[in-house]
Amino acid sequence: MKPLRAGVIGLGVGEQHARAYAALPGVELRAVCDIDPVHLAQVGARLGVSRQHTDWRRVTEDPEIDVVSICSYDDVHAEQAVSAFRHGKHVMVEKPIALDRRDAERVLKAQQQSGKRITSNLILRRSPRFVELRRQIRDGAFGEIFYVEGDYIHQILWKITHGWRSRMAFYCVVYGGGIHLIDLVRWLLGREVREVAGMGNKIASAGSPYKFEDTIVNLLRFEGDTIAKIMTTLGPQRPQFHALNVYGTRRTFVNDLPYGRVFNGEQPEDAEAATAPYPGVGKGDLLADFVDAIRADREPDVSARDVFRVMDVCIAAWEAVQQRRTVPVSYLL
Repeated sequence: MKPLRAGVIGLGVGEQHARAYAALPGVELRAVCDIDPVHLAQVGARLGVSRQHTDWRRVTEDPEIDVVSICSYDDVHAEQAVSAFRHGKHVMVEKPIALDRRDAERVLKAQQQSGKRITSNLILRRSPRFVELRRQIRDGAFGEIFYVEGDYIHQILWKITHGWRSRMAFYCVVYGGGIHLIDLVRWLLGREVREVAGMGNKIASAGSPYKFEDTIVNLLRFEGDTIAKIMTTLGPQRPQFHALNVYGTRRTFVNDLPYGRVFNGEQPEDAEAATAPYPGVGKGDLLADFVDAIRADREPDVSARDVFRVMDVCIAAWEAVQQRRTVPVSYLL
């Protein structure tokens, strides 16, 4: 089989993408790109990649590259994705794919015209604990799901107060963090979001250059009338954690460390441990499926529909906070 030739733009989290490509059979890591030439040279040397670029167009326009991972700053994702599609590349793009609906539409149009595949690194779908939870939900063990709580909890306030995010014209913590929990709940339920409400504040980042809310709480109403609460915060004094509570008519699931818990009633003895590993997944773990999807000409596990629909929900979530009203979700795809 002809090797699939990969390029990676942005070598923060992108270094993990590059390592994953290099480890896959039949994949050749052809080029890496970063705006920092020193860091670029260091990563290139570690991975043994001779094609090292500071201009991302050298990757998206290279006819000898088949698939591109876009792991750059959020405000250039859309432009880079459009360029990659126009030059015949398959694209793995770190979330978010865009910062507004107009750019999301541009990416979708370019992707559909190219006939190439797109996916995004919504990695919680690969956590063994959540995979097992989804299986049980789909098998009916939880009955009807009537309420879900998901929290993206991560002490990375410095990223928005001192990092490149603080210098962006616009940044939304839901797009960069809460998107994981929104996608996870969509995937667990197998249903779409109809409408979103929300509130936010910037107490944790007060006095910093960051201009937007650092903590946002959204309420989502799904098809079938299930309600979910998604909280995103980048300023908590605790380790990173993806809190998840799923309430069904037969069972309740609570994510915890080291194990989750499943409740079958109101008594203490009605609980059992959910021992499947959490998170148990790495940043590059979706790439094997993406490569296989390209070769098999099928949708990847995180499909184009997933990529654009979760972005549509995030855009509605931000609009709900800004407009102080419940916003219906309008889907591009």
